[in-house]
Amino acid sequence: MEPAVYILASKRNGTLYVDVTSNLPQRIAQHKAGIVDGFTKKYGVHRLVWYECLPTMLEAIAAEKKLKKWRRAWKIALIEKENPYWNDLEV
Repeated sequence: MEPAVYILASKRNGTLYVDVTSNLPQRIAQHKAGIVDGFTKKYGVHRLVWYECLPTMLEAIAAEKKLKKWRRAWKIALIEKENPYWNDLEV
């Protein structure tokens, strides 16, 4: 398990959700199964469109805070740079 910051989307150019986790595969499975109550469940945001693994949880949290301050257009550009078709990524 390694810390990661990730972006979920409801669909291409849809609702975005940024978060951090210490276990990305488990966390994504929870989102997809609807186990996690809150924003992602309410708005159907469960497509993993971008993620970055980092060496420590402190670095992952710092990256998440930075990414949350970004404008939406910057987040979309980041996603499309590595995942131009907004595919649901495997972890």
